[in-house]
Amino acid sequence: MKKLATLLIAAGLVFGASTGASAIDFKASGNWIMSFDMGKNGKFTGGNGTTGYGNGEDQFEASQRVRLQLDAVASEALSGTLYFEIGKTFWGQAKEGGALGADGKTIKVRRAYIDWMPPETDLKVRMGIIGLGLPNYTMGKSQVFEDDVAAVTASYRFNENVALTAFWARPYNDNFLGEEKFKADGTHDGYGRRAGYMDNVDIGGLILPLTFDGFKITPYFMMAGIGPNALNDSWKDSPFNKKNKDYSYATSYSQTLAGMIPAWGILGSNGQNPTTVKNSQYATAWWAGVGIAVDYWDPFYVALDFAAGGVSYESSRMNRAGWGVSLLAEYKLDWGVPGLVAWYYSGDDDDLGNGSERLPYVSLGNGDNKFSRFAFDGNPYIAREGAIGNSMAGTWGVGLRLRDFSFIEDLKHTLRINYIGGTNNKDLLKKLRRMEVNPTPNRNGVWAPNDKGVQTKYPSYGVDNMYLTDADSALEFGFNTEYKMYENFTVAFDASYIALWLDDSRKTWKGTKMNGMHRDARDAWNLNVSFVYEF
Repeated sequence: MKKLATLLIAAGLVFGASTGASAIDFKASGNWIMSFDMGKNGKFTGGNGTTGYGNGEDQFEASQRVRLQLDAVASEALSGTLYFEIGKTFWGQAKEGGALGADGKTIKVRRAYIDWMPPETDLKVRMGIIGLGLPNYTMGKSQVFEDDVAAVTASYRFNENVALTAFWARPYNDNFLGEEKFKADGTHDGYGRRAGYMDNVDIGGLILPLTFDGFKITPYFMMAGIGPNALNDSWKDSPFNKKNKDYSYATSYSQTLAGMIPAWGILGSNGQNPTTVKNSQYATAWWAGVGIAVDYWDPFYVALDFAAGGVSYESSRMNRAGWGVSLLAEYKLDWGVPGLVAWYYSGDDDDLGNGSERLPYVSLGNGDNKFSRFAFDGNPYIAREGAIGNSMAGTWGVGLRLRDFSFIEDLKHTLRINYIGGTNNKDLLKKLRRMEVNPTPNRNGVWAPNDKGVQTKYPSYGVDNMYLTDADSALEFGFNTEYKMYENFTVAFDASYIALWLDDSRKTWKGTKMNGMHRDARDAWNLNVSFVYEF
């Protein structure tokens, strides 16, 4: 009798809760991905003859990821979204629950935000942890900013042709640990800097979409303030933590530092590097760009994106400013879409003292680069990608693409061929010959490009995955197939190969002390099969 009474009470609570929440419409969506990779030399260096993919992964890896999104919709004017992610989980790895027994603590909150509209207006506001990116019509992914971030956006459409979006984002704040890394009192660090002091990064911007019959044009402008301590020992496990000698980094800081300073840091006779230099003022950054898409002559489509930007610090050696442009032209046929892609992003000159001439970027953690699935980060699933880098800064390229061609129902293919070159002046390497290039903290040299061991252990020195000079080049081949087995279930196969040529003359890599990179560079390849359930 007591059990029956307990069940009735519980049922009453459930029905009562359902009645009270009946005004809210809950919607769930998400995806499961199971992925299997086989490949070699993903970071292009085998390391004294060893094989494998590099970057801490084996030649063969099995992995999975789950994403679940819950929307609580009260009305067209009010809703909330919570977006979870479980993984990437490597099968057999204990850290995220892939080992025997599972039970890993792997659930992450990817996004959490609310959407609302002020009464009697058409203004749309979104605030919380959101996905934010600048427009890009060619490759589908901004080369300046594309990631999840704490932000507020406000969007208003004036008419069918003109709209405006304004945003403010705070990527970092209150992460600088100050003196507690060195002394017991926890008040300030060895330079007298207090924990959490002037360590914020704030970004604001405007996006102006203009839509007309047959074409779109979207200019944008963005500025950022970078606190003096935002990129100095901001992570918990810094290489300058003398107490525990832990050289691990937070990935987000690594990528921000990589995109906001020169690739070689600030080499010099004073032995400073990007994480030890003392700034007393906020650094300022700016970006401006425009995206243009024309489908007026449908089925012919053409798009162009241009971006420029710069970051200025107290030390001119840390400055970085550059630009980039990308182009897409394609023609839609009944059986597929052939197209031409091209891009050019400025590279460094041969002066170590004037900073970098590469386009700076905040973070490129989201989105897929539709120009390349392997050389850059363009795979929509969880296959290996970004072999050359997340950013296209310092590179140029041309490519032929035949996408979504199909001769059998529910089966489509895409073929890519890209020739990739570097835009960084090879004479820059001459300046490094007489310098000790060794990625050891508190030594003069901190730059060791194109070396997978250094990039894995010291990713925060601003080293992009590959540094290509104007004497280096690569050729990428890619072929992928997707079979829609059911309405919500897709099986995808991807095969990629990159042939790499680094100039081994004494004027470039052979003339430096950079771990014999010219001898150890190897072609990279990868095969991937992914099983994707989406709802």
